[in-house]
Amino acid sequence: QVQLSEFGGGLVQAGGSLSLSCIGSGRSFDNYAMGWFRQGPGKEREFVASISWTGGGATNYADSVKGRFTISRDDAKNTVSLHMTNLKPEDTAVYYCSADLYFSDYHLRTKNIEYWGQGTQVTVTS
Repeated sequence: QVQLSEFGGGLVQAGGSLSLSCIGSGRSFDNYAMGWFRQGPGKEREFVASISWTGGGATNYADSVKGRFTISRDDAKNTVSLHMTNLKPEDTAVYYCSADLYFSDYHLRTKNIEYWGQGTQVTVTS
């Protein structure tokens, strides 16, 4: 059974930092792009960041997080991480790990992503 499992969510004050990790199991994700989406209260799920498959090294970020969030992957451990700094209350959301074969339009594939994690809550207090 293929699974993506997120870790690291929690409560943090505005201006603080938090790191999320996602561990894949059931298959190798070496040839998959991976990424993070989030869904805030009363909002639709939105793209946060993505990283291309092994060796690609390309990343893409939503404008709202550019310069504050960093995505990385460790294929030896089948993991993808999201390091978040200078967090704002509007970053409060459930964060979802994801994996899909297509990187170029990853930010547009909310309804077509192949694999999703179960989500982890991030709450930023003012």
